[in-house]
Amino acid sequence: MRAALAALGLILCLCGAARALELEEDALFPARGGEVARLSVLSTTDTAVFRPVIEAFQADNPGIALRYSVAGSRELYAAIQNEGAAYDLAISSAMDLQMKLANDGFAAPWQSAPLDALPDWARWQDRLFAFAQEPVVMIVSRKGLGDLPLPQTRRDLIELLRDHPSVFDGRIGTYDPETSGAGYLFATQDARLSDSFWRLAEVMGGLSPRLYSSTNDMLSDLERGRLILAYNVLGSYAAPRFPPGSDGVVIEPEDHTLTLLRTALIPRSAARPDLGGAFLDFLLGAEGQQLVGEEAGLPRIDEAALAARPHLRPIRLDPGLLVYLDRLQRRRFLEEWNAALIQP
Repeated sequence: MRAALAALGLILCLCGAARALELEEDALFPARGGEVARLSVLSTTDTAVFRPVIEAFQADNPGIALRYSVAGSRELYAAIQNEGAAYDLAISSAMDLQMKLANDGFAAPWQSAPLDALPDWARWQDRLFAFAQEPVVMIVSRKGLGDLPLPQTRRDLIELLRDHPSVFDGRIGTYDPETSGAGYLFATQDARLSDSFWRLAEVMGGLSPRLYSSTNDMLSDLERGRLILAYNVLGSYAAPRFPPGSDGVVIEPEDHTLTLLRTALIPRSAARPDLGGAFLDFLLGAEGQQLVGEEAGLPRIDEAALAARPHLRPIRLDPGLLVYLDRLQRRRFLEEWNAALIQP
């Protein structure tokens, strides 16, 4: 889900680790004054997205250099759980994997006024904290759809696909939950919330869907006309690519719109947990949250927005996320998903 902007494919050899952590980006933001400390952040979010937040943090803390490394959600999880990687903060869009790290004792506790101000649904104990709430949307190409109506619910979409299979055959894109951590999370949560999920999966499966592990690849194919529909895409990635009036229409399904909570935790293995906590406090403070929304393009934590748009359903930040991480549950879910989506 992260576009590699620099150092694509760089391998970081972790000191004392049994394997290498594969990074997509690895950027150093030098201290603005004389360096007195260095903060290391491991994240699934592109460097370009976080740059305004990092630069504002360093303006307040000119003696801190910051190393910002980007990896896939599974790589991040493995680095913290298996390798004891010495990052001071771990930021991920994979809520389930973050919850497992926190639940299994790999997250250090942190308490502060900015964190105490979070609503209960945006934190778990004093170990896992949400800093953005992102709708999971579908995108439809106006040109590809022609005169057909825009679907507003999953039921609308099922009927549209059934009634016009020749229009959509080979032109539907969605995440591959076997290779995408976010894709697996979205699929399992969709199945929990909606009885129509498996019906939609079967209808899509009969139309030769294209499966993706990268959000940007999916959106690029929709821009090029290779796709008419992209299903279950993070709205924060879609909105800049498809502003109002463009060919791609971003739709929040009215029956329910999953809302991802992008989270952060301080690893137990952090070399400088105090610096990780300081960056976390900044991220959740007034200035940080403003930058998250206005500069990074990630919807900030906002209870009023949820109240005004009741179709938004935040994925619950609790141990219920661990159900589908069980190996047997995961295998069963993926077998059923494959049977529905990958049809002969």
